[in-house]
Amino acid sequence: MSLIYVVEDDSNIREIETFALKNSGYSVAEFECAKDFYKRVAERVPNLIILDIMLPDDDGLNIVKKLRSNPETKRTPVILVTAKTSEIDMVKGLDVGADDYITKPFGVMELIARVKAILRRSDNQEEKKLISFEDIFIDGDKHMVYIKDEPCELTYKEFELLKLLINNAGIVMTRDIIMERVWDTDFEGESRTLDMHIKNLRQKIKNSKVTIKTVRNVGYLVEKED
Repeated sequence: MSLIYVVEDDSNIREIETFALKNSGYSVAEFECAKDFYKRVAERVPNLIILDIMLPDDDGLNIVKKLRSNPETKRTPVILVTAKTSEIDMVKGLDVGADDYITKPFGVMELIARVKAILRRSDNQEEKKLISFEDIFIDGDKHMVYIKDEPCELTYKEFELLKLLINNAGIVMTRDIIMERVWDTDFEGESRTLDMHIKNLRQKIKNSKVTIKTVRNVGYLVEKED
């Protein structure tokens, strides 16, 4: 049974999230502040963290940064929950290392769909192998990406997305296929999440010879930069 930590200072939202997750068969521990959350994480790392971006004693983005800097929680999936809807806030969340985000108000079915998708991806480890294309090298065993022999820090989803595209270099990957293989879901709201991950990924690999091209109304493909 997967263990999920819910970090939310709004008791009503926290209760709804916890109730929905437990009804879906997950083990849940809930926290209303960062202090208690940090203490529990030091004792046991969960399978997934659902984190409110606005807490009374710390900022959600700062918490994600701390999690990603800790070897024990570096790869722990994080879903940010936020009332902020501007693109810049969403980009910041993904950029510091969050794997996904969900905006308030949200439906219980949407929350559970996202949780299931992320846990399926993190639990279902694909074959570990070395992949390279031009000056990008992917070490699946260590879950690391190198550009011109320099490490490139990617979130879990960014890593899976880049690996999929490079494994199919020169082939157009449709949006539907990408969402199915990387997000393991057909939830239509993921379309915007995909766009933002592509945007972040392009920024992170901008110094390489590889480019991610948009094929309008179809999807994306990776190829050598002209």
